[in-house]
Amino acid sequence: MREAIAGGQGTAIEFTDHARAVVLNGLGRYREALRPAQDAADATPELAVAGWGLFELVEAAAKCGETELARRALERIEERNSVIETDWGYGILARSRALLAAREEATEQAESLFREAIDRLGRTPLRPDIARAHLLYGEWLRREGRRGDAREQLRTAHDMLTAMGMDAFAGRAQRELAATGERARKRSVETIAALTAQEAYIAQLARDGLTNPEIGTRLFLSARTVEWHLRKIFTKLGISSRRELRAALAQSGEDRQPA
Repeated sequence: MREAIAGGQGTAIEFTDHARAVVLNGLGRYREALRPAQDAADATPELAVAGWGLFELVEAAAKCGETELARRALERIEERNSVIETDWGYGILARSRALLAAREEATEQAESLFREAIDRLGRTPLRPDIARAHLLYGEWLRREGRRGDAREQLRTAHDMLTAMGMDAFAGRAQRELAATGERARKRSVETIAALTAQEAYIAQLARDGLTNPEIGTRLFLSARTVEWHLRKIFTKLGISSRRELRAALAQSGEDRQPA
């Protein structure tokens, strides 16, 4: 941020503000996310990143009770969305409307909008957005006292977010699951060397012949990050090449389909 300011790189500052808002929302620090989300949304409104900032602003504002701020951000999303006739655009809009409806205790409307968001976003390849929709729906269901329904949404969100390496959001899902009475598997000597959900997914994709760039595209990771994960996977499984993955996964019990 300091380098961007010193160099007069306004776009870089806006992207950094958006990134900060995403991280803070992921950590559940919603009030802290308000300022960077607003800055990202307002700095250069014609850029796409401004729209992304609005999505984070609606979530942060709705979660910390700033209803009027959330409503104004939603109005701007609706205006921008009038020229984006896609499942992604309508799905994000439904998710944003659901957050405000949930805050205003419009129960039937909130449920309908959360379901619409999941349905529309589920038709797109943008897995972070659909995972976050499941998370938000699960959080709302838990607060409505529907623990069984909440667990279903939160498990889906947790599996997807963990596989993508979105650890802050996955942590949110795990805390919500714990609040429903579901307990996470405890780490023990036997499980320390087990593959994480993300590592198991990467290993399965590599076993099936996908290249590092192809795996990275699916998980929104760089090819270099995929290579780093594979080195950890090889060490845990006690192998040295992709050719050994199939047998090693079967032997370790990780030869399962990802959630």
